[in-house]
This record gives sequence, structure tokens and C-alpha cells, in this order.
Amino acid sequence: MAKKDSKGRSAKAAKAAKAAKPAQAAKPPEAVRMTDLLRVPTGTVDLSTFDARSTPGAPGDRAATEAEFATTAPRVAELQQRLYAEGIGGGRRRVVLLLQGMDTSGKDGTVKHVVGQVNPQGVVIKSFKAPTQAERRHDFLWRVRLAVPPAGSLGIFNRSQYEDVLIVRVHNLVPQSEWETRYDRINAFEQELADDGVHLIKVFLHLSKDEQKARLIDRLDDPDKHWKYNPGDITERAFWGDYEQAYSAALERCNSAEAPWFVVPADRKWYRNWAVGQLLLETLEELAPQYPPADFDVVGERARAEQS
Repeated sequence: MAKKDSKGRSAKAAKAAKAAKPAQAAKPPEAVRMTDLLRVPTGTVDLSTFDARSTPGAPGDRAATEAEFATTAPRVAELQQRLYAEGIGGGRRRVVLLLQGMDTSGKDGTVKHVVGQVNPQGVVIKSFKAPTQAERRHDFLWRVRLAVPPAGSLGIFNRSQYEDVLIVRVHNLVPQSEWETRYDRINAFEQELADDGVHLIKVFLHLSKDEQKARLIDRLDDPDKHWKYNPGDITERAFWGDYEQAYSAALERCNSAEAPWFVVPADRKWYRNWAVGQLLLETLEELAPQYPPADFDVVGERARAEQS
């Protein structure tokens, strides 16, 4: 006699029923947060171990990544507008996107493509070049403090306080006993900013030496890009290893919970733009800025508007 299951079905019928039963849908994987994926881990940092041509977390090839970048732009713009409105309403929070990287790593290009997504109202951009005579008469953080954007703003630092532990260190512009103290002073400064409602997104645009060479030659071959070329960039290539060590030290020694570093591979411009855009988007989503409530009688004012 054929065996039957607990429901009185034959083994053959039970097997057929099991095969006909729709498989349970697999649980979709949680989305990878770029703020987790690109964050520099605590401990020793060796930039030579980072691949500048990699595309961690990208949604696909160039076309797919650029398409997603375009779809997230409205969301970034909406959140930035909310942050600006929050500041108008008395909020203290603001965001500073700090960009560091070797020459030609794309700091200007990142500003153009990523910040170009938002309304310029509420955006403050500051480029830190060689200090002026007036700036040299002050502490190295003086000019950076002046550039901190007001409440509700999105601030962009094209280079930053880190120049004073990078080029200063590489070219011995001040004694080692001086620049060695600056890491702790930068950490204290960034803690002050965090306590005052400033959310720092510190990005190192990681460019390979070969890609930099290609970009410099491209500038020389295109007359329309000659204005971007600086003969000093070739001179600085001789110090590539020294800069890598200086950047590694900065990423290692100034990587706090309140102001972490992110390394964005920058050889592929399309990935660089998307990745920085994602870091900005995730930060704004985490802040979840809100439009402030009206501080007037909305119904009464509407009646007045209708009668005006």
C-alpha cells in the first residue's frame, strides 16, 4: 500500500504539490551605504593599498551610474532647500563638504557636477590657495574659521586646513615640531564645529599617478584647457611619494567619529561624481531637515491675501 503524508496524499501527489508551491521570495539585500563603504577605518592608513580606479558600490557601468546620479539630483536639491529653510527658521545645522586631493584629482569638477545639482542660494564655496600676507599673520586655522558657512548652508571647501599638514610638511615650510602639533589642533577645531552643528563630509579624491599624468598631457594638448595648466604641477609630481605619506598621516590622525574621512577613487570621473553625490545625499537624509512651521496665523493671512 502506497504511503501517504499527513494530509492523506500519496507521496507522488505530495511531491507534485510541493513543486507547484511558489518559492518564497528572497529577501532583498540591504542597500549599501556609501558613508560606510568609503569611510576610512580607524588605525594605520596606507594610501598605496587603495585602488584609484575601483568603483565600490557603483550601481553598474558608466551609463547606469550616470543615470542614477541624475535621478538622485532632485532629492539632494529638496533636502538642501529644507536645510536652508531650517536655518532661516533659527536652526543651527549646516553641512560642509571638504575636498582634498592631488592636483587634477577633480576638486573643481566635483563642485561643478555635485553642487550643480542644488540651488545656489544657501551654498557657500571657498577655495583655499596659498595664504596671503594678511593670512600669514594669523594662526593657520584663522582663515578657515572665517569660511565656516552660516546656519542652514551647504559649504564647500576646495582644499582646507589640511594644506597646513600637507604641502607645509612635504616642502618643510615650517619646522616639524610645528606641523606635528597641527593634527591635534585640527581635531579640536573639528570637534568645535561638530558641537556647533556643522556636519563635515571630508573627502579625499584618490587619484593615481598615471591618471594624473594623462590629465596633465590632455590639458597641454587642448588649447581650451591651457588656462587650467600649471607648470608647478609637473614639479610637484617628483614629490608624489611624500604627498602620499602626508595624506596617509592626515587620514589616520584626523579621523574622528564626528569628522570621519572618506576615500573616493577618482580615476573615473563618472564614479567620483556619483560617489560624492551619494555621500552628500546620505548625510542630508540622515539629518532629515524640516521646513520650519509658520510663525503667523496662516488662515488669517490667507483671508487677508484674498481681500488684498
